[in-house]
Amino acid sequence: MNDDESLTSGPEGRCHSCFRPKSLCFCALIPTVANQTDVLIMQHRRERSHPFNTARIVSQSLQKCRVMVAYNHELAERFATMPLHDNVGLLYPGDDAKLLSDLAPTERPQQLVVIDGTWHHAKTLFRDIPRLQTLPRYRLAPSEPGRYRLRREPNEHALSTLEATVAALSAIEPDTPGFDRLVDVFDRMIADQIGFTKSNWRQNENRRRGSANVPRVLTEDVSKIVVAYGEQERGNTDDEAPPPNHPPAPLYWNAVRLGTGEFFRCAIQSDSLNDESFMNRLRLTPEEMQPLASIEEFRERWRSFIQPDDHVAVFHRSTSRLLENIEADFSPSIVLKSINVKPQTQEDDPRTPSILAGQTSDSRPLRRLAWAVRFVEELLAKEPQE
Repeated sequence: MNDDESLTSGPEGRCHSCFRPKSLCFCALIPTVANQTDVLIMQHRRERSHPFNTARIVSQSLQKCRVMVAYNHELAERFATMPLHDNVGLLYPGDDAKLLSDLAPTERPQQLVVIDGTWHHAKTLFRDIPRLQTLPRYRLAPSEPGRYRLRREPNEHALSTLEATVAALSAIEPDTPGFDRLVDVFDRMIADQIGFTKSNWRQNENRRRGSANVPRVLTEDVSKIVVAYGEQERGNTDDEAPPPNHPPAPLYWNAVRLGTGEFFRCAIQSDSLNDESFMNRLRLTPEEMQPLASIEEFRERWRSFIQPDDHVAVFHRSTSRLLENIEADFSPSIVLKSINVKPQTQEDDPRTPSILAGQTSDSRPLRRLAWAVRFVEELLAKEPQE
């Protein structure tokens, strides 16, 4: 079990405000800050239930703060018609971004939009929400490394959402009290978590070179593991450049829930279906390609199949990226190829895992799904990592 998972397990339950074990709940310590600047946090859906998400602390503390949570296209639709202050600005770095600490009081924004998510998510949110690109941009100049020692950051001066928001508001309204107390709570959260776990990602000896680094979630509750494989449409393959603004999308997706054998299959509408030679390589029968679903229909079907505590195991990172590209990544992914264990069987091994005994297809998607399942079964047979 990694640090994230340890926060949501155990008999004591968790606080549904901070999403941490009740013994580590810090909600009572969060100060109420009477900020004057309206803060709007645009949060990627994947951050919503993350136990180390600092936007949750910000929204609990600031009196003038609103959090919008959704996937990119949904946020874009809602944000397009949302009333904004005439003097609104976006906290986002760039060549044309003004340094907040250099502004005169009359130049400071009265409403601040903050993007919350991983750095990858932040970039895609900025890209996919056109109205964000029209806002004046403001930036920070951190004088010291960020305090966030629980999650990887792109560089030592990258800040968490809480640190960035506090720094921005401190520059905009320097006379408002309470920001330092909010940072104290942030530091307390980090210290408690480091003390709670035996190791963190910077010190985890199980992830050193040569270690098997088998994710503990694989040995915890097998019913929460969904093994998946997806084929992407032709034209977005590794040897062909994708069309502009059109990242690889899935053409066919199959998955199985370990422990129950519940199977998921969905063929998705695509122009690639008209390419006979491409479809022959996939060895999918006409019956397996019916009924065809739109991207939206696939997303809803997959959302219904996935449970809140699931982890999706895929062999390659490119497979999980297919879900991200269509905003259907509803559960954390486990990339099997990143585990330092060599599969004992090859992709063309004819053996069918018992969990897939009811599936009789000879398609490439099912064969590759079976390979991933066999590898997971090998990992499950290993002793849990200490």
